[in-house]
Amino acid sequence: MAGRPSSAPSAIPQLKDFVFTEKLGSGTYATVYKAYRKTGVREVVAVKCVLKGSLNKTSTENLLTEIELLKKLKHESIVELKDFRWDDGYIYLIMEYCSGGDLSHFIRKKRALPEQIVRRFLQQIAQAMKFLWDNNVAHMDLKPQNILLTSTTNPRLKLADFGFAKNLYDGDTLYTMRGSPLYMAPEIICHGTYDARVDLWSIGVILYECLFGRAPFASKSFKELGAKIWDQKSVELPYGVDISDKARDLVLRLLKRNPDDRISFEEFFAHPFVDMCHTPNSKSLEKATALVTKACEHDKAGEYEAAVRLYFEGLEYFIPAIHYEEDSNRKNILRRKVKEYMKRAEVLKQLLKPGHLPEHRLQDIKHELTNSTNQQSQQSTVSDKLSTLMELCNDHSEFLAALRLIKAAYHEIEKEEFEQALKHYEMSLGALIKLLPGEAAGPRKDMLNIEIQKWMSEAESIKSYLSVQRLKTNDSSQEEEETHQSYMNQCIVQ
Repeated sequence: MAGRPSSAPSAIPQLKDFVFTEKLGSGTYATVYKAYRKTGVREVVAVKCVLKGSLNKTSTENLLTEIELLKKLKHESIVELKDFRWDDGYIYLIMEYCSGGDLSHFIRKKRALPEQIVRRFLQQIAQAMKFLWDNNVAHMDLKPQNILLTSTTNPRLKLADFGFAKNLYDGDTLYTMRGSPLYMAPEIICHGTYDARVDLWSIGVILYECLFGRAPFASKSFKELGAKIWDQKSVELPYGVDISDKARDLVLRLLKRNPDDRISFEEFFAHPFVDMCHTPNSKSLEKATALVTKACEHDKAGEYEAAVRLYFEGLEYFIPAIHYEEDSNRKNILRRKVKEYMKRAEVLKQLLKPGHLPEHRLQDIKHELTNSTNQQSQQSTVSDKLSTLMELCNDHSEFLAALRLIKAAYHEIEKEEFEQALKHYEMSLGALIKLLPGEAAGPRKDMLNIEIQKWMSEAESIKSYLSVQRLKTNDSSQEEEETHQSYMNQCIVQ
């Protein structure tokens, strides 16, 4: 298939049946433009225009590999190659257009991302990687710049740029330098021999950057980067940033310098933080519906224990189904159904002995349901003032660490995890009060002074609430003991 013939490359490439609009990006030998079809449905696409004259043997092989792989790699988490054409000056790869930009830009804009968003993003990366792994393909250049977002609201991730990708088979070892230094595995930089496990290291670096807002080995030179990566000291996570044990475990297991010590692909896909069983996809609603249908049958038959467990299992698929659904009306319908099933499960739970429904998981479902109502901004629970303060403190790591604890406390209050929230308030306030006297006068210090007073008041309120709750618990326990003793006395008299 041919594009517009030309004796020499034009300043702006042109392609029959397409109108080029803005330039999306450029590299060593290719420029990517946003374009749309002139006829029929005005489909928006991204056209990667490769200048033939810039190609050497290696880049030609990479381009051919990319075309060959993308023609067969059809998956919802991989950018689709719709067509490719050529003329005298260019080779054109007509790709699926992703309007949300790349993950690197998203991280820079948001800085550190909330763990729930990171987990959802990781699940989508894991889906793509499982598909590649099943097809004996290694990407070899995983980095935020090569991961695209479908939109700016409720985005989904898609892997892109397969120029360094390689068909691999068990035991295959490579020797050519591939990838981007900041995301390269140690065995590439220091040994020059490696296999598909380098993708796991790259995922670890991406996960770290998403959680903490920066890559773990940021350096000023390639030599400095190599020294940091091959340092025998274990990778350390930033102080003062609160993440779950599951997230912590996965990051540290991915960032093992020795590939033999690194988590395997099988272990990665099965890791509880990845939780691929509940990844939002086209099958989520089908699985949820099947489970709640069985739950309703047991419910009608009076088999409440089985009904509750099936309702619970179904709800864990309904939440991913809500995240996967793009139509706002259908999202709202699903939310209403989830609330109905949740309410029924809680009613049945009262008929059963304690422990038949894991309470912490039910709270997780409630929290997920609340968050799904505002997918555009998962940080809506954090005040605008806190966001502004974090921007003002971006150059002060200790202030920033303390503010991240406040941010964690906001999320915990929303989940009614008051004891953990109080712990984070106290840790943060202790640090801020020590740091503040050394801060120079100015807007940042003024704003911190005001907010610290509010946070101290909020911490005291939580402390008072917890004291009342403990008092109620003690009173309740005493009342139960007195009732039990009275019953025992009656039994003795009889």
